[in-house]
Amino acid sequence: MRFFVSVAAVKRLPNWLRRNLPERSAISTHQILEKYALNTVCESARCPNQSECYSMRTATFMILGNRCTRRCGFCAVETAKPSEPEADEPERVAQAAHELGLRYVVITSVARDDLIDEGAHHFAQTLRAVRGLLEDVKIEVLTPDFHARPELIKMILSAEPDVFNHNIETVRRLQRRLRPQADYERSLGVLKIVKQIAAECVTKSGLMLGLGETDEEIFETAEDLLMSGCNILTLGQYLSPGLDYLPVENFVEPARFEDFRLKLKSMGFCEVYAGPYVRSSYHAGEIFEKAQDAK
Repeated sequence: MRFFVSVAAVKRLPNWLRRNLPERSAISTHQILEKYALNTVCESARCPNQSECYSMRTATFMILGNRCTRRCGFCAVETAKPSEPEADEPERVAQAAHELGLRYVVITSVARDDLIDEGAHHFAQTLRAVRGLLEDVKIEVLTPDFHARPELIKMILSAEPDVFNHNIETVRRLQRRLRPQADYERSLGVLKIVKQIAAECVTKSGLMLGLGETDEEIFETAEDLLMSGCNILTLGQYLSPGLDYLPVENFVEPARFEDFRLKLKSMGFCEVYAGPYVRSSYHAGEIFEKAQDAK
């Protein structure tokens, strides 16, 4: 049985990868984000789920600017010299989250290798601002690797995120091609450090499929993540943002994603979320609740 479709065999996206046009409620979310002059990974990274998430009044806040100091072959975020961190951004994130009525907030950032603390203090300040304004809120952070520096990871953990997410993105063999300024072992190290400092914190990571990885490599990566203390794993289809980015090697069919989900869940993850449009923060609140129930 065939579980993937070669890109060479199709001239356009398979039927299961077509999305509807934005709903009016998505426009309202966009207006709130514009009101507080905030960036989202939804827009900066050209996420295909943007209209769906915006229509449900959710978004992943991207702090520390919209210019990244790293250049990953799959990511649409601009690589350029970033501007200085904005001191009032944490409060603006909190106010926007409050106006959107969020009970689960996801905060990510560009890589800031130009800063001494790589943006860790600003991250922590944003978490504290959100907690200070929203009662009973759950917060997930999706972070760069901070060069696996324990003192920086500890700084973020001091603000008590409910979920610490750091994506490994792809299998070991493809790391240099996809993200030349990152490192497979370093990403595993981030998750290990989180568990060493705050064992109760839920850890999460994600993989993109469709870049030429093999099934064996996927399961090897999953095992490495488990050994590093990862609780939640997400798998989604890689979609190239444009001609200047890495091409898609193949499209993975929905049935194959479900097969991966079942097998990976049986390996010991608290929760596995897999599907063509799954991204690391997609339906993050629901996945967190399922993982909590499974613990």
